[in-house]
Amino acid sequence: MTEIERKFLVTSDAFKAEAIDQNRIKQGYLSSVPERTVRVRIKGEKGFLTIKGISNESGLSRFEWEKEIPLDEAEKLLLLCETGVIDKTRFEVKSGSHIVEIDEFYGENEGLIMAEIELQSETESFEKPAWLGTEVTNDKRYYNAYLSKNSFKSW
Repeated sequence: MTEIERKFLVTSDAFKAEAIDQNRIKQGYLSSVPERTVRVRIKGEKGFLTIKGISNESGLSRFEWEKEIPLDEAEKLLLLCETGVIDKTRFEVKSGSHIVEIDEFYGENEGLIMAEIELQSETESFEKPAWLGTEVTNDKRYYNAYLSKNSFKSW
């Protein structure tokens, strides 16, 4: 139940031609305090409830618990969320033995394109696609909970 991931900015939209899947995502936060974020997400036609703990010092690892919930319940829970629902399209690209998830944001976060890659350990190596840019793993501004309150356009 530990999530280990690295985050990167994306330098071009070349990833779109490599995408093996894509889904529109809307998500909001019932709690966005760093010690425990509670997220409601609608991904395509599915609903999810996710609880994440605070990141470790490197920013790479943190506790994560996620369960699928009925779509109608996710829609109702989104109405209870804090201000600042995130709207984005997630593209999935195969890179070596990994899947890179690229989020293209809309609304107040339009212009931001960010990639995440989940790893089995903090030291695991991976193939880095050419369109992967600066690493922002330990920059809290790039956490979705932060973006829901402090839009990318306002930076």
